[in-house]
Amino acid sequence: MSNYIEAGSIIAIATSLSLWQKEFGIDDFAVGLLAALSANAFGAAAGALIGGPLCDKYGRKFIYTYDLIVYMFGVALAVFAMSYGMLLLAFIITGIAVGAGVPASWTYLSEQAPAGQRAKHVGAAQLAWSCGPLIGFLLAVAVEPLGLLGSRLIFAELFVVAFITWYMRQGLPETAIWKESNAKATSTNVFHGVKALFSKKANITAIFFLIGVYSFWNIVAGQAGIFMPRVYAAAGVESATEQYLLQALVWGLTVATTYFGFMRLADRFNRRILYIVGSLLGIAAWAVLVFAEPTMPALLSFAVLWGVAAGIGAQAFYGLWASELFATEYRASAQGILFFVARIMVGLLSMVFPILLTSIGLSWLGLILIGFLAVSLVVGAVWAPHTQGKSLQQIEAERYPEDVVSEQPVVEAPVVGEPVAMNMHF
Repeated sequence: MSNYIEAGSIIAIATSLSLWQKEFGIDDFAVGLLAALSANAFGAAAGALIGGPLCDKYGRKFIYTYDLIVYMFGVALAVFAMSYGMLLLAFIITGIAVGAGVPASWTYLSEQAPAGQRAKHVGAAQLAWSCGPLIGFLLAVAVEPLGLLGSRLIFAELFVVAFITWYMRQGLPETAIWKESNAKATSTNVFHGVKALFSKKANITAIFFLIGVYSFWNIVAGQAGIFMPRVYAAAGVESATEQYLLQALVWGLTVATTYFGFMRLADRFNRRILYIVGSLLGIAAWAVLVFAEPTMPALLSFAVLWGVAAGIGAQAFYGLWASELFATEYRASAQGILFFVARIMVGLLSMVFPILLTSIGLSWLGLILIGFLAVSLVVGAVWAPHTQGKSLQQIEAERYPEDVVSEQPVVEAPVVGEPVAMNMHF
C-alpha cells in the first residue's frame, strides 16, 4: 500500500500539471520546478537521504510509524492549494515523505523474504508501485470532465488511502535481522551506518554499479512518469483522455510483466539475461518514438514495449540488488543514498525538460534519453552480481569475509543460470 500511494502521488502530479499551469498562469520553468521538487525528484531525494539512516538506526518500523503522517499533510495541502507557493510546498512535503518510505519498504520486504524467494517478495513492491500509476491514470480519465476539481479529488483519495495504510501499519513487527544487527551495534550516532557504508571498498563499488543500473534508467523513467502526457502531446495526441489511457496501458503491462516476468522468473532464471531483455525493450520503445512517424500504432507500440520493459527492468532489479549488496547495519542507508542520487539526476533534467521538449523537439530529446538507457543496459549486463538463491546472511559473509567470526564454513547455495565466467563480485 505504501508503494501504491507513493507512486500514485507522482501520477496525481503528472495528470494535474497542465491544469495547475492554467489555473495559476505559470510558465514552463515553473511547471518544471513543481516536477523537480516533488515526489518524482528533489523532494523524494531529500526524504531518502533522511529516511535511510533513520531506518537503520531506529528500525524499519520507525519510518513506517511516522512517514505517512507527513505524507497526509502534504497531499491535504495539494487538495486545498490556492496559490503556486502553496502547491509547491505541498509537493515538496509529499516528496520528502515518499523518499523516506522507499528505503524502508524495499528493505523490510527483502529482510522478511526467504532466500529462494527474495525476487518474488521484493517484486511485490514493484508490483504495488506499478498499480499506483495504473489506477491513477484510470482515475484521471474518470474525473477529467471535472477539470482541476477532479485532480483535487485524486489527491483526496490518496489522503484517505494513506490514513488507512498508516492505521494498518501499526501492527507490523520489526524484522528479526535488524533486531539482531541492532543488538550488536555500539554507536549511538544516527549516521553511523553512512560512515560504515563508505569505509569498505566493496560498498563503494556496489554504489557505483547501482547508480549505473538505476540512476541512468530512472532519469528516463522519471521524465516519462511525470511528463509523458506532454510527450504524447508533442507526438500529436492532444486528447487528455487518450494520453491517460496510453499511460494506463503502459502501467497495466508493467503490472502484468512484474508478476509473470520478474516475480515468477528472477529467483530461478538467469537474472543477467532477464535484465538485458528488459533493457533492450526499453531502448526499443524510445527508438519507436524517435524514429517512427507519430501515429497511434507507433504510440501503442511504445506503450507496449515500455510497459513490458519496466516490469522486468532496472527498478525491479535495483530493489533486489540494493538489498543484497549491503550489510544489515547500513542496508537502508545505502538505499537512501542511492535513491537520493537517482532522484537528484531526475530533478536536474525535470527542471528543463518542458523547455527542451519545446525547444529541441521530441526526436533530439528522445535520443538523449536512449543514451541514458544504453548506459544502464551496459552496466547491468556486464556487472550483474552473483547473489541468486543465497540468504542475506550468506551474501554478507561472502562480501565481508573480514567481519565473519563464525567457525562454521559458509555453504554456497546453488545458483541457477548465472554464468560464472561473466560474474564480477562487488
